[in-house]
Amino acid sequence: MKISLSKYRAKGLERIKLLAIHSSIFTSLLAAPAVVTSCSLDETPHEQPSATDVYSTTEGCFSALTKIYASYVISGQSKDGNNDLTSNQGFDFMRGFINLQEAPTEEMACKWLSGENIGGLTYMTWDDNDPWVADTYYRLYYTIALSNSFLENTASRGGDEISLYRAEARFLRALAYSYVLDLFGKGPFVDENTGIGNYVPAAYTGSQLFAYVEKELKEVADILPAPQSTVYGRVSSAAAWALLSRLYLNAEVYGAGQHWTDCIAACEKVEAYGFTLEPDYKKLFNADNHLRTNEIIMPLVIDADNTVTWGATTFIICGGAPEGDASAYGAQTGWGNFRLRGEFVALFTDEGDRRALFTENSGQYFTGTITNEKEGYYGCKFTNFNDQGVAASNTASDGASTDFPLLRLGEVLLTHAEAIIRSGGDQTVAKALLQQVRDRAYGKSLPADDGEEVTVPTVRDDELTLDYILAERGRELWWECQRRTDLVRCGKFTTASRLWQWKGGTLSGRAVDATRNTYPIPAAEKEANPNLK
Repeated sequence: MKISLSKYRAKGLERIKLLAIHSSIFTSLLAAPAVVTSCSLDETPHEQPSATDVYSTTEGCFSALTKIYASYVISGQSKDGNNDLTSNQGFDFMRGFINLQEAPTEEMACKWLSGENIGGLTYMTWDDNDPWVADTYYRLYYTIALSNSFLENTASRGGDEISLYRAEARFLRALAYSYVLDLFGKGPFVDENTGIGNYVPAAYTGSQLFAYVEKELKEVADILPAPQSTVYGRVSSAAAWALLSRLYLNAEVYGAGQHWTDCIAACEKVEAYGFTLEPDYKKLFNADNHLRTNEIIMPLVIDADNTVTWGATTFIICGGAPEGDASAYGAQTGWGNFRLRGEFVALFTDEGDRRALFTENSGQYFTGTITNEKEGYYGCKFTNFNDQGVAASNTASDGASTDFPLLRLGEVLLTHAEAIIRSGGDQTVAKALLQQVRDRAYGKSLPADDGEEVTVPTVRDDELTLDYILAERGRELWWECQRRTDLVRCGKFTTASRLWQWKGGTLSGRAVDATRNTYPIPAAEKEANPNLK
């Protein structure tokens, strides 16, 4: 069953409307709104029960916990308006995260350059005033603030249930800090023990954030339940190890040295739980994907009845559907906002690969402007169909009902294989892991479209390379907010070693400065916190 997202309304928590929110006041956001002072705040306390009242019951604690979960996928307390933060774009974290991770890469070609303020990301020309960069940054620290408040207010509560809630909150905070680390390379650090008022947080380096996230995840992994005994939508111990495997895979980029052995061990921990690949790749991304607990380790739960959002999977489904023709997506409306750049489509060299879920357009490559909607193929990986092929919701008014698979076995298998290859480990094991992914990609457990037996090519020795792994991660994980991170780790995001159209703002693509391997801390934040300059 899905977690009840209607409880994501977080009843009883005082909230303040923010015009701009700086990390120097994050620790006091929920605990004491009356004492928060900043020239950049528009304080609007709401007449609601006190935090003491909310945290006095287990039900109240759970309500506050679900608000932390929801902070990743909704913008506030209603479909339109009443946002938790008054931000540049006004959307949830996931819409910004998708843009930051996909828009600069070959996996996305955006059309709404000015209206969506996405030109800086599309052409890799952003600066420290970019609205999407700022919104994503502040959304992350809002989640961190919610987590800190929860942990502070439950510190004196006893019982196994509250201990579990606290472990979940620590995981969700570690997840947010892992994104700060990956996107920005550094950031201010605050936890439930940090002072409030005029306290200015210290700036943590990449290695410091890495060490903190690693510690938190390893500790909660021993507290969280196994995936077989938790409710869908809530964190399990497998999720902690899966996130650790991702952290270790990119450790060298983060200035924390090589952690290949740790990465392999974390992957093996996940695999030992008995997850299996979903035979039908497409079903991982439809409105019934909450049934894919065999592969999905942790989802972000999206539901048109309780968590209406114009970001998250609604953004992927409607944004990626052609204008006026969203029928193939289970959607009522297509926004026609983005397509695929030709270099990504070129990764699919074999017609047998069932992950090639895109619709041909007039041209695979651009002959001119990236906003030409007739060029660049449309991706249709995510849909709003249920397993019976019926639209699960009216996306025009309610958004999509497709969950976002944040962590899943397919990624873990590829991470495991890459760590083996990078460390010079057992190549036979790496081949077996890659073969599992390839078997599913070719539909080995499914009937062939033409009725003939499915033939799957065997992974060759000469494919055990980092270039192959990068290409395979693209084919397997596209539009799952992995591409920018993967390109950075492989030295291809900013360099000329891999080019795609309109990279760096030119039709043929060009290298950009290496400083763009991370995003800048927002200018307003650096002004508020001198430690970040």
